[in-house]
Amino acid sequence: MLDPKKYFISPHKTIKDAIKVIDHGAAQVALVVENENKLVGIVTDGDIRRAILKGVPLEKDISTIMTPNPVFLYEGPSKNQALKYMRDKVIHHVPVVDSDKRIKGLIVLDEFLLKPSLDNPVVIMAGGKGERLRPYTENCPKPMLPINGKPMLEIILERCISFGFKQYYFSVNYLKEEIINYFGDGNEWGVDIYYIEEDRPLGTAGSLSLLPKNLHDDVLIINGDVLSELNLKRLLDFHQKKKNEATICSRNHEVFIPFAVINEENGQLKDLSEKPTYSFQINAGVYILSPEIFREIPHEFCDITELLKTKSQKSKKIGIFPIHENWDDVGSPDIYQGVNQKL
Repeated sequence: MLDPKKYFISPHKTIKDAIKVIDHGAAQVALVVENENKLVGIVTDGDIRRAILKGVPLEKDISTIMTPNPVFLYEGPSKNQALKYMRDKVIHHVPVVDSDKRIKGLIVLDEFLLKPSLDNPVVIMAGGKGERLRPYTENCPKPMLPINGKPMLEIILERCISFGFKQYYFSVNYLKEEIINYFGDGNEWGVDIYYIEEDRPLGTAGSLSLLPKNLHDDVLIINGDVLSELNLKRLLDFHQKKKNEATICSRNHEVFIPFAVINEENGQLKDLSEKPTYSFQINAGVYILSPEIFREIPHEFCDITELLKTKSQKSKKIGIFPIHENWDDVGSPDIYQGVNQKL
């Protein structure tokens, strides 16, 4: 049972505050309390992602998205009782309270489960030249740039391993020998690493045409310059639960306009917004593709964004999974230096 204190949050705090609580804890949940830590609601990782997709402003009170009067257990349940209760209720978290509904503990389903061993292949795109990162990449492939002394690609690999993935394909091109010599067959990390070597640039989707045709599981694809604390198991569960043919991760990105923006109609002023901020969901560089999708990829240049756009237009089911966790696209010297300082 976890110490619940670091998951406490007031119902008058914002959704953005709840994201901080969820991201800093291991349980993917925030417990909404008031009056001597009495339970009044719960906010889950899924609640946050659904709010982001609906465009709910992150400055809204969490009371607008929380589950009020959530299920709970009174003090003293056995491990088997707690496990059965969560399975019956189909929940991953259950607060433990005293007779006055003051929270005394937090039980998380993952505590009872062994670390999964996932057969899903992971493709890490590690073939880019990293031209925007010069001069750092003049003699070093972008994914091998050190973050506090460790190659960025190794950080991504170890993050994937922590979720139980064991089969990897590195798509390599630029200075590929440095990557192959460092990682070898993956034995040092206790996993299997294979290499997709392009005879010519094929783009982020075209290189997937080189994957073995006998793969039968959904494939996780990660750009080799993306560092994130995203829960990859939750992403995979979401993809499979929704029965998506592909899932693309998104990230909220805000653009501040330092001028008044004019909204006109037929040459007449309709509205005037002073220095507005616009929010967009951008591509976060993490995807899951079903075998049916990647087997249809032709052996020619194609970017994955164009592939997914085409499949969407053909009524394929393409899901969106928003990332609220820490996320960095290490694509410029400024970001690279900032990530080194942050980590």
